[in-house]
Amino acid sequence: MASAPVVDRRILEALLESQLVQSPAKRLVLVHGSYDPTSPDRFALRLGEEQRQIAVTDQPSVLGVVDAWERHRGSGDADVLVVTTTAPADQIGWDVRAHALGRMALTVSMDEIIRRRFGAAEIDPRIRRSAWLVEALLAAEPANGWRESEAAAEWRRSGGKLLGLDAAIRALVEARLGRVLDLDSLLTWSRNPAGPERFTALPDEERAGITEWLRRTVGEAAGILLALAVAGRAADAMALGVVAAVLTDEQPPPDAVLAVGGLFGTVAARPEDIKAFSTAVQGTLTRWIAEAETDRSERHDGLRKVMDVLDRADALATSAGLGSTLGGNPFLPSGLTFRLHAVAEALGRSAGRADHALSELAAHRLSGLRPQRIEVARMAVRVRRWLDSDPDLTVPSVSAGVRQQLASWGWLDRALSLLWAGDPESDPVTRHAYQVLYAEARSRRALLDERFAGRVVAWAAHAQSIAPGGCLLIEDVLKEVAVPLAAKSAPLIVVLDGMSAAVATELGAELAQGGWVECAGGSGGRRAAVAIIPSLTMLSRASLLCGEPKSGGQNVESAGFAAFWKRHRKEGLIFHKGAIAGTAGQRLAQPLMDALAGDAVVGVVLNTIDDALDHGRAEVAWRISDIAHLPELLNAARAQGRPVMLVSDHGHVLDRSPTDNTPTPGGTGSARWRTGTPGPGEVSVSGPRVLEGGGTVTVPWSEAIRYTPRKDGYHGGVSLAELAVPVLTVLPSHGLMPKGWTALSPESVRPGWWNSGPASAPVVFEAAEDALFEAKPGIGPTVVNSPRYAEQKKYVRRAPDGAQVAAVLDALAAADGNRLSPAHVVAAASGAGRPPRDAELFVTQLERLLNVEGYPVLGLIDAGHTVKLDVELLREQFGS
Repeated sequence: MASAPVVDRRILEALLESQLVQSPAKRLVLVHGSYDPTSPDRFALRLGEEQRQIAVTDQPSVLGVVDAWERHRGSGDADVLVVTTTAPADQIGWDVRAHALGRMALTVSMDEIIRRRFGAAEIDPRIRRSAWLVEALLAAEPANGWRESEAAAEWRRSGGKLLGLDAAIRALVEARLGRVLDLDSLLTWSRNPAGPERFTALPDEERAGITEWLRRTVGEAAGILLALAVAGRAADAMALGVVAAVLTDEQPPPDAVLAVGGLFGTVAARPEDIKAFSTAVQGTLTRWIAEAETDRSERHDGLRKVMDVLDRADALATSAGLGSTLGGNPFLPSGLTFRLHAVAEALGRSAGRADHALSELAAHRLSGLRPQRIEVARMAVRVRRWLDSDPDLTVPSVSAGVRQQLASWGWLDRALSLLWAGDPESDPVTRHAYQVLYAEARSRRALLDERFAGRVVAWAAHAQSIAPGGCLLIEDVLKEVAVPLAAKSAPLIVVLDGMSAAVATELGAELAQGGWVECAGGSGGRRAAVAIIPSLTMLSRASLLCGEPKSGGQNVESAGFAAFWKRHRKEGLIFHKGAIAGTAGQRLAQPLMDALAGDAVVGVVLNTIDDALDHGRAEVAWRISDIAHLPELLNAARAQGRPVMLVSDHGHVLDRSPTDNTPTPGGTGSARWRTGTPGPGEVSVSGPRVLEGGGTVTVPWSEAIRYTPRKDGYHGGVSLAELAVPVLTVLPSHGLMPKGWTALSPESVRPGWWNSGPASAPVVFEAAEDALFEAKPGIGPTVVNSPRYAEQKKYVRRAPDGAQVAAVLDALAAADGNRLSPAHVVAAASGAGRPPRDAELFVTQLERLLNVEGYPVLGLIDAGHTVKLDVELLREQFGS
């Protein structure tokens, strides 16, 4: 007889389920084998409809078998007695065997038990020949049995007839390790100590069998990962894969190869296998990073998961002396710092060098997880571009000055504001570079304010509505802009108290991302008005809302606004701070909602920006959501089909003076105007639009001058940032476009120096006509003509036309940060074919075409408001 196997409860249950059910009256079962002492000697077992109590005893001798049966029989117990024994069967007398199931000692067929435990009709012969697998399947059977276990669900879904070798090992792997059937899940598994510890505790043969199967099905990288787990290095596996990236270089330094080998220690692996493992780890990290960038609900956990790996990789690289070799690594945090320092160094040289360094920085895989650091660096490079563009520092007229403030210099102010705030992580190298650059740009920017102030002195002496000197005066904004805008639908006029040109550039970009169509009449560019002098709220806002130079508060503004629109045969309703907020369950007050639903021209005054300057809450960058009630107002206007005009009453300057800077003497209680003789940084201005000081005031053009205690910012002076009033007009749909007006794309309103590389062609919408978008050939045609693209296209039903895909890729590659709004992606496609009807569906199709094997070449970020292209990954995947 074959050597006696060790049997346990599970084996006995399977044996009894198959044998005893045929002879339920039998009370004795003899089994050839030894009973596992850790298994219970009594247990319950359901056989058919009956619950049976099973007693088990292990008796190695014939006398023990006979004694056990006699005692059980004499007890009158109705339980079934199972006797496991290694005694020769022919020595057990017939007086005992006559009472036994089958009148013999049953032998255990392990593979038959496996078949029955799974409920299979047949079993792969290779399973019978794999003793380790049979033992492992019995040992690993889940509590609810293989027939019900989720680990065997895939096999059951396939039909559940023949239990094949792969299906059996797959079930075993899922039971032992979880669903780790690809490298991504295996790497995630390695980050939890419990999983590798359980794997290490398995019998050697079982570990070897699982490893070989995963190596065959997942790849050699799985073998290295599991070897690291056995060596107690599972937690470092991904970090080691990042460090091993040095081996993927064309000619890695010999000392680096040795250092990597030392880090892997006792894990024997060929360099080419380690390279494959490193590549796989980087692919998984790329996906993790993309998930952390796009899934805001899990961003904190996703970011922590990524950084735990990469911080450890940095530490390992340093310990192995690979810090300098991996300095430019696209994953390591030290690599990001290295590239950031390269930007800092290039800022002192030229815009070309800085652009190249910035592109390298943006290509770092962590750039999307450190958006604030990258944005400050991007702003610094923009400032460098402006300086290197040899900007014209002449200001030929006030009208030219305010136009340039909105078209270019306000963008510079926006960049300088972020540059002044500096690197969020206070890196000393970048801090010094940013300080030097800020000082250089600020000195030139101050020249513009000084020259503009000189023009204001001469212009203000005679400027008024009948002779504006080519300017749009703030008191004429309603007549020149709002009245034409009201031709098709009553507009919503939002007065953002204190909005400067810099803030307007940010809000305008976000409005475009939100699907609003910006438009303008006249020359086709953004409009900028000139505030009343001094640029105070009670003067400029009253003049704006009344349509004539005025001074006064809310009562004056309300009456003047109603009177203006009455002259144009419309009702005008204005809502100030106290009449905007709603009650429980409603964000906007009911009278305001009723007005928006009616036919009146509605004006709303929002004080968030000006209040922030007064109370020390000024933002470095402004978003729509930062301004109280603005998101709700925009949503209501869209719902009611109203055009929207966003306008300021004046701008502001920020206090960037040293902390020990004290107020300039001679003030009259206002921060930025006084009477008396002007000093350095000031001018004396007189004229019909000077509504304080008896028609003559002294006002500063220098942002460093103030006459009151320190605040975050001020207004009242004649600097470009204070006197230029941005006017933005946006539409919820093209059908509301006034006659003779044109739409403005985000690309067309940016100054040339804002973006690197060749300027992208503007998107031009004419009223009631389709979009035109022209993009120069570039990376797009190369991609769509590649073999990989042809292969991808097979899996996308009704894929977009190749010319449209190429146009979109070219537009994204040329766009700032390789990002565009979905609306402008559609516009790009429209230039090469029929406009896609559904922007979201079109972007989804592009993702399916371009995101090979899940790598995030193209995708939506910013909660779906922006389409981002990873140009480096695009080239890698499509060989372009």
